Amino acid sequence: MADTFLHLSDPGLIALVARGDRDAFAELYDRYGKTAYGLAYRITRDVQLAEEVVQEAFLTVWRQASRFDGRRAKPSTWLLTITHHKAVDVVRREQLRRTESAEGLEDAPDSTDVPRDAWLGLQHAQVREALAALPDPQREVIELSYFEGYSQSELARRLGQPLGTIKSRTHTALTRLRAQLEERGITTENPWSTESSRT
Repeated sequence: MADTFLHLSDPGLIALVARGDRDAFAELYDRYGKTAYGLAYRITRDVQLAEEVVQEAFLTVWRQASRFDGRRAKPSTWLLTITHHKAVDVVRREQLRRTESAEGLEDAPDSTDVPRDAWLGLQHAQVREALAALPDPQREVIELSYFEGYSQSELARRLGQPLGTIKSRTHTALTRLRAQLEERGITTENPWSTESSRT
């Protein structure tokens, strides 16, 4: 199988996958499975969760290969973007699960008495919910820059967009995100919030 697809381009593989070619799908996994796992693990920090993310990401690729548009992104960028979104969703799910198990914190007489890690956990869950409400392009630049550490120049290259577009998109996203967080009661007046407000 390796020889069959050795000289086939990534777009060519995607085209075959879209037609239901399982061998092409296996080759695509061979090419990008490790990279996708590395990205998933960087976000989840958990072996099992990272494996779950990769499985879900490649399942999405298999189901949506016919929707891939090579004019908008390279196959590798498309695949890793799917992986990134799946990983963020898994992290959000785990954080919400932990938050639900810690609902008793609301009985604390003063929020300053809440342990630092617990407060940050609740705050991060709110941030994730606010992020989910942003349009995908805006959510993407925030997640990649503030959670993954990409610079705006790196984002411009990664996403194939002009630097000015990335800067404008980031500014708009931050403005909307801050407004949503203020509605949820997360402002610089809250304890421990100064770290996450530095951008």
